Amino acid sequence: MDTREQVRAFIAERFLFDAAAPIDPAASLIKSGILDSTGAMELVMFLEETFGIHLADHELVPENLDGINRVVALIHRKRTALAG
Repeated sequence: MDTREQVRAFIAERFLFDAAAPIDPAASLIKSGILDSTGAMELVMFLEETFGIHLADHELVPENLDGINRVVALIHRKRTALAG
């Protein structure tokens, strides 16, 4: 399973209670009502545990977390920095 699908499946299962639920990867998770502040923290814990990354406080912003595409880009940036 690729990174995008892992993130989509987690969000769909955890917040929509349907692992097969379609989610537009470019859509805002906040505006669509899928993610709230508590959900964002759950998402962060999932990302850190699943992908072996650490997110600093300044990275916990909508630009990084409000959409599957944004989350995937963040994961790739963090993993690239770790591989450095």
